[in-house]
Amino acid sequence: MKNLGLASLAVSLMFLPSMACAVVYWELHMLVVFLLSAFAALFLGGLLYLVGIKADGRLYHRETLALVGVGWLLTAFYGALPYLLSCQLSFVDAYFESMSGFTTTGASVFAHVEALPNSLLFWRSFTHWLGGLGIILLLIVVLPFLGAGGKLLYRSEIPGLDKSSLRPRIKDSAIILLKIYLILTVVETILLLIAGMNPFDALCHTFGTLATGGFSTHTKSVAAFNSPLIEAIITIFMMIAGTSFSLLFLLGKRKFKKVLGNVEFRFYIFIIAVSSLLIFVNLHTADKPLPSFIGTSDAAPPDIWDHVRASLFQTVSVMTTTGFATVDFNMWPEFSRALLVILMFIGGCSGSTGGGIKVVRIFLLLNLAFKHLVHTFSPKKIHIIRVDNLILPKEHVISLLTFFTIYILAVAASTLYMAFLDLPLVTSFTAVAACLNNIGPGLELVGATGHYGLVPASGKLLLSFLMAMGRLELYAICVLFIPSFWKRY
Repeated sequence: MKNLGLASLAVSLMFLPSMACAVVYWELHMLVVFLLSAFAALFLGGLLYLVGIKADGRLYHRETLALVGVGWLLTAFYGALPYLLSCQLSFVDAYFESMSGFTTTGASVFAHVEALPNSLLFWRSFTHWLGGLGIILLLIVVLPFLGAGGKLLYRSEIPGLDKSSLRPRIKDSAIILLKIYLILTVVETILLLIAGMNPFDALCHTFGTLATGGFSTHTKSVAAFNSPLIEAIITIFMMIAGTSFSLLFLLGKRKFKKVLGNVEFRFYIFIIAVSSLLIFVNLHTADKPLPSFIGTSDAAPPDIWDHVRASLFQTVSVMTTTGFATVDFNMWPEFSRALLVILMFIGGCSGSTGGGIKVVRIFLLLNLAFKHLVHTFSPKKIHIIRVDNLILPKEHVISLLTFFTIYILAVAASTLYMAFLDLPLVTSFTAVAACLNNIGPGLELVGATGHYGLVPASGKLLLSFLMAMGRLELYAICVLFIPSFWKRY
């Protein structure tokens, strides 16, 4: 309770930038909304702190999982308050939108975001930036007295298989990651300003890019700018955001050989390159010309350059689980749509802000399957799973298979429930895939030009839990539903 209260108090400070935005745009009613939201977080945080002030504040494995799981669910509640208090959304819709922001998913219930106040749009994008790395890093830096619990918290929240620290001390690692995050934020914002975006759009799209989130200030997403330069900048930074932050740190130290020699990074680049090429060929050889860009159905058919732009941008956007769109890929050929769905499940690199299964897990699963096939005709041969010259211990193999099993069960059960709500099968499956993998847009009703407003309330709550599961790598949410987890020994 005590640590949960401290986390709530920290969340209350996160409304300050949106308050400043409300003042800049003279949206006084939104200023009141953000003040009330901050006060609610302060009040509930203070109450939780007082209730648990006498309890042992040290974090062990069980307490850490509870703090992470419950903390994210509670943070999404605080984030929903601006939508709710401004009378823009119902509670369920507001919670869905908030969870989508903090988990860097980018799924939205809004049909036309341009109608929203600028400060609310800013909050919507800012939740991406906070959810990317901001919350956990700020908590570790601001609350250093968590001691060993800080390391457990770090390991529970940083996405990916590789949980190794950049520095021996967890606080030093957190500061390094935060510096990288801030530097990339400043650089991309400046580049987007030079490319022609106004400061508001540049900052909001930077938030969505680096957090691999996907919320845009325009209903047409990045297609609204119709700028090859803006698309190129966002594409580059999406690829950077989908890369492990430990590799970015090595890159900053000019250790290029270690970066280029990293197996996961090379596999990541390979998948993007091959997928982009396949989609480009499929688009360019389609039986009939397809409009490439959102809102261009009455324009001239796209040329080869348009197909290059569309295939590369959309491949990177889906692969990194960002979810920005320049195209309505619902209108693409079936092969391209199927390939995008596969990329949804792969996701970014371990230790990045991207979601999905993660490239390293896919690599290990393929390696494990191949080794097992070889074992069927060479049973006496010793088979070792390696990643970058590191031998994968048996317990890691078991953990990998456990993760994959829970993941498949979550996809199957959730798809069945969404279909039970009488949603089309493709919509049901891709909505689950898009939310569990923290992507945002799926296909059909929840595609690039659609939204999640038509999903029934119970479906939105399920998808909200899936977003949290995907962001926290399943376990921190799943254990909350095991009765023995809450028993005291």
